[in-house]
Amino acid sequence: MQKKKFIISGMTCSACSARVQKAADGLPGCQNAVVNLLTGSMQIEYDEKLLTAEQIVEAVERAGYGAAPADAGGGCGTGKGSSGGAVSGNAPAGDMGNVLGREAAGLKRRLIWSAVFLVPLMYIAMHHMLAEWFGLVPWDGFKAVFHGRENAVTSALAQLLLTMPILLLNRRYFVNGFRNLFRGSPNMDSLVGIGAAAAAAFGVFAIFRMSWGMGHGEWELVEAYSESLYFESAGMIVTLITVGKYLEARAKSSTGEALRRLMGLVPRTAVVLRDGREVEVAADELVPGDEVIVRPGGSIAADGIVMTGSASLDESAITGESLPVQKKAGDRVISASINLDGYIRFRAEKVGADSAISQIIRLVDEAGATKAPIAKLADRISGVFVPIVIGIALITGIVWLLLGYGVEFAFSTAISVLVISCPCALGLATPVAIMTGTGKGAERGILIKSGEVLERARGIDTVMLDKTGTLTDGCPRVTDVLCPGGDFQELLQKAASLEQASQHPLGQAIVAFAGEKEIELLPFEDFANEPGMGISGVLAGERVFVGNGEYMESRGFQVSTYRCYMDALANEGKTVLLAAGGERLLGLFAVADREKASSRQAVELLQNSGIDVMMITGDNRLTAEAIARRAGIGRVFAGVLPQDKERLVREQQAAGRVVAMAGDGINDAPALVRSDVGIAVGAGTDVAMESADVVLVGSDLRQIADMIALSRAVIRNIKENLFWAFFYNVIGIPLAAGVFYPAFGLKLSPMIGAAAMSMSSLCVVLNALRLKGFRFSDRDSSSTKGTWQASAAEQEMLMPDDRVQERCEVNIVSLAACKADEDKSSCEPEHTGEHESKEHESKEEDGRMKAELKIEGMMCQHCQKHVHDALSKMEGVASVKVDLEKKTALVESDREIPVEEFRRVIADAGYELV
Repeated sequence: MQKKKFIISGMTCSACSARVQKAADGLPGCQNAVVNLLTGSMQIEYDEKLLTAEQIVEAVERAGYGAAPADAGGGCGTGKGSSGGAVSGNAPAGDMGNVLGREAAGLKRRLIWSAVFLVPLMYIAMHHMLAEWFGLVPWDGFKAVFHGRENAVTSALAQLLLTMPILLLNRRYFVNGFRNLFRGSPNMDSLVGIGAAAAAAFGVFAIFRMSWGMGHGEWELVEAYSESLYFESAGMIVTLITVGKYLEARAKSSTGEALRRLMGLVPRTAVVLRDGREVEVAADELVPGDEVIVRPGGSIAADGIVMTGSASLDESAITGESLPVQKKAGDRVISASINLDGYIRFRAEKVGADSAISQIIRLVDEAGATKAPIAKLADRISGVFVPIVIGIALITGIVWLLLGYGVEFAFSTAISVLVISCPCALGLATPVAIMTGTGKGAERGILIKSGEVLERARGIDTVMLDKTGTLTDGCPRVTDVLCPGGDFQELLQKAASLEQASQHPLGQAIVAFAGEKEIELLPFEDFANEPGMGISGVLAGERVFVGNGEYMESRGFQVSTYRCYMDALANEGKTVLLAAGGERLLGLFAVADREKASSRQAVELLQNSGIDVMMITGDNRLTAEAIARRAGIGRVFAGVLPQDKERLVREQQAAGRVVAMAGDGINDAPALVRSDVGIAVGAGTDVAMESADVVLVGSDLRQIADMIALSRAVIRNIKENLFWAFFYNVIGIPLAAGVFYPAFGLKLSPMIGAAAMSMSSLCVVLNALRLKGFRFSDRDSSSTKGTWQASAAEQEMLMPDDRVQERCEVNIVSLAACKADEDKSSCEPEHTGEHESKEHESKEEDGRMKAELKIEGMMCQHCQKHVHDALSKMEGVASVKVDLEKKTALVESDREIPVEEFRRVIADAGYELV
């Protein structure tokens, strides 16, 4: 089986895409064909033994459209012209954005020039109504040329001359519309073409009648036809439709732009080792087995396995995760990753089109080409409405001719039917509501790219959320600090002073934390960096080390005291860095990405609307599940690559769900395009925002619920607009056809028909403007219910007696005596929070004194043992019971022991009596 993509030109609506689909499906050997109106393309899977690309092109051209393989170098076959909204010509994926951008620019120019001619046309045609309705009386010079029955022919000719440029600028509607009409498959262009042509034709006919009337002195005839000129209707119809086409073209251009940006991530060159020499070659010349060298700042040009060296790689382009990943010999590297530090040499395995970044590009391209847009309601109706109207007009004229009412009467009634059926309101029904709705969304910071997005968004029942940068801030920050003896300032000052020379995100998190605490940084010298392990330098004559546990052990430090804390923090999805100075460990920092304050409320808003919320991330499961619990998300997909994200979206769609995907990274692009509605947060990458259908400017996930509510209101408004657009037709067509003329003398002239058409347009506009009053659901912007919060957030940190007595926004743990032994499983960091103060209580029972003590700082069973031993050695103490969970000690003694004596003994053991 062969799978191939074709560029299709000439499609303007869902009827067109359906006709191309039908032509392809009817070919022998065609297994699956999907036509995408949005991208002007067709993905087809066929048996190359029974069918060729040339036969597919011929079948599409017989259907009246142009076609060419996407990988061809020429244009779209012979082509049959292109509509105002279709992509003509072939374009490689990387150039699609430029092609669609030029298309939108061309439509914009057509729209501007159409408006230039339409404004004076409307004034000449409607000046008498403006004077009567609004008191806008034209100046005498204008009246002398264009006003009155004596100037009727002059005015009519001026209107004709102003109408012709508008019709010529928008001639594609007539070319495509009448071609499809003659082929028996009328579409929206057919409706536009017939309506505009009928109005213009009747105007030309009226000019002849006025000329005849002036020559024969029949001024009543001249005056009657001077009020029955509908050139402005012809010009208005095509101009309004061009507005909608321009909005569609702008939305289409995002797909090509996303592909162009993705292709910009592919490295252009690579350094390979050949015959013992380093040679720079083009990346597309790499072959499997090449040994590729990457130095700091370089990009990975292929997928492969590290042979020698180690480095921290920024894989955010692929995984979307903010933290670098350490790579060493035997680890796998992914194309488009960036080497932050260190030196590596890897063996290329997947190159060119097989590499990870190339697969992402392919997925974005294919997902965009196979996602069929929901057909516009007006397009669906036009397939039936147009032939019915044409049939009614023909029958009307023929019947009145047979009844002997004359050619003029018959032609007048037939034209009246066509004029009242002009799609002016039909053309306004969707774009006006969309423009109003999208403008309302923009006020809320929700950028919606097209009306199709609004139509799809109303049915969303599943929202899949990326983690990093979407649910979370996307920036690592210090969350926990463990400092022996409570010397927090020394720990932070030395670690941050050394990390200021590092560009590693973990180190920068510590530097930023020191800045928040206004810690003065010290100068250093003799800086050394071991990529992926740690750094060292000399501060005030003392060598300081910051790095992971393996790095510290390699420098001779015993980290077993901290191992239980390190394991517990790692289980919470946090990354641990230890700091040491001289010959002792100073403490450790835990760094993690925090979820946004609004994430929990956003999830609740969606769930309360009956929407299923899931998390999908490339991060590890421990981290993902911890954040999901705090955000209230029940289903989590962790450790997934970009193609897996796209696959998971497809699986949900295959189950019948309407899926919205929200993300911020390049790695999210395939899933964003594949989903029914792709949502990019405003702080995300350009590629994510170009691939998405909706951009949340404020990166607030609560805007997703707002967007869904707005979409439902807009689509409801569009349906109301379509009702009003057809209401006057249902009432007016029988009148225009003269059904009531024989019995009641009621006949709807073309002038009244045009007025009715204008009224329907006015109703549509006013109804759409009601969306300006749409009210978003109230929400508490300060709500942080269920989100990550510090134990005593926003409190200032004080450190009297070298001990942290109050907490800052991170969890500060003071450790002095937790020693290592065999059992570390129960050692968990105590996240300092608001504790209930329990004073020292002493009372006498059975001749013995009993004292209950509240002790701060016990973390594990080792701490419990140290406290027990210290208290047991006090003079007069008979028994001691230490409760680790309650952080209390019950002491029985033969004498009354002063509080200060207890305090001193406990402090000497490294803890604190509360």
